[in-house]
Amino acid sequence: MKTFSNRVNAITASPTLAMNALAKQMQAEGTDVINLGVGEPDFQTPKNISDAAIEAIQAQKTSFYTPASGLPALKQAIVENVGQRYEAGITTQNVSVTTGAKLSLYVLMQVLLNPGDTVVTAAPEWVSYVEQIKLAGGELIEVHPESLSMKLTVSDLDKIKETVKLVIVNSPTNPTGQVYSRQEIQDILDWASTHGAYVILDEIYGQLVYNGAEFTSGLQLQPLENSAMIIVDGVSKAYSMTGWRIGWTLASSEIISAMNKLLGHMTSNPTVVAQYAAIEALSGEQDTVEKMRKAFEQRLNTTFEAVNKINGVHVDIKPQGAFYLFPQVDEKLMKLVGVSNTVELSTKILEEAHVALPAGEGFGMPGYLRLSYAKDQDTLNEAVLRLTQFFKKYTKD
Repeated sequence: MKTFSNRVNAITASPTLAMNALAKQMQAEGTDVINLGVGEPDFQTPKNISDAAIEAIQAQKTSFYTPASGLPALKQAIVENVGQRYEAGITTQNVSVTTGAKLSLYVLMQVLLNPGDTVVTAAPEWVSYVEQIKLAGGELIEVHPESLSMKLTVSDLDKIKETVKLVIVNSPTNPTGQVYSRQEIQDILDWASTHGAYVILDEIYGQLVYNGAEFTSGLQLQPLENSAMIIVDGVSKAYSMTGWRIGWTLASSEIISAMNKLLGHMTSNPTVVAQYAAIEALSGEQDTVEKMRKAFEQRLNTTFEAVNKINGVHVDIKPQGAFYLFPQVDEKLMKLVGVSNTVELSTKILEEAHVALPAGEGFGMPGYLRLSYAKDQDTLNEAVLRLTQFFKKYTKD
């Protein structure tokens, strides 16, 4: 029997994608499943963006390779966009475009980490950080902050005895939706500078903040060139373009050059038609972004209150961004349901209530479930009703 490599045997399949696949399989078999397990907007890509892609095809611009790190015109659009949003002065030498922000993160792990290097992030964390670090041979320290906000602090970092090579901060955070303040980001950047560590700021949800919350980009705090600060972003969330797979890294030029060496042997270039669509997303009218943001804000406000009315299920701090709730389930309630952890609970909810919710174990936080409110409100209301009825079934006297 032939065996696979140690590296692939060591990693775990994405629990969010696995839950999504199972939910879709059940839907294909005729089961009425409400899938709240996948992190993508339910809106169609705005028409002006799709039209730009069609125009690029018709103009015969999409048939051939581009530079491995993306079209110069797309890099320039990114430079101009962040210049307008954050008053950041960067150049195209600070930009590398990738096939989704996930690939940016994967390549960065390969560029920055040697076997045994220590990476720090706060739990709960996005599921793929863990496996990407593992694939690069790094050692992850999951910090469990004492505060209810579950955000990484300098106090947490000071307790780490190992030499830290990389710190990862996701703001707004998947799965809790918390937004780091300007001072919190600045403090982490200052700590990293003092300790000679890199910092990746995952800002993919940066345009999706609610109820007066303010998002701070690292680009507002310090220059990129000759810096150990790295920004990861993309068009997937704010522009409802998850399927187009365009992300990017903003970093000092020597980091970008190292990334581009790897990308030349991996994807050759991001899909060309998607790059033209991304140019329009960044350079065209932005009204649809605000329209979607307002819709998510309304869904958050309604669904947060509804979920907290389910006995034994609670979200202690209201999310400020992204589009997730991360409710904790009381241990007593899980025992009544007849499960010992939230992996078993999420499976039982899918099988009996036909609602797909990834378990907190995949995010480094057992005892929690992640619920995406990137669905229309009627669907969310029905999902909450099903969850309420599911738990009532097991808590009747």
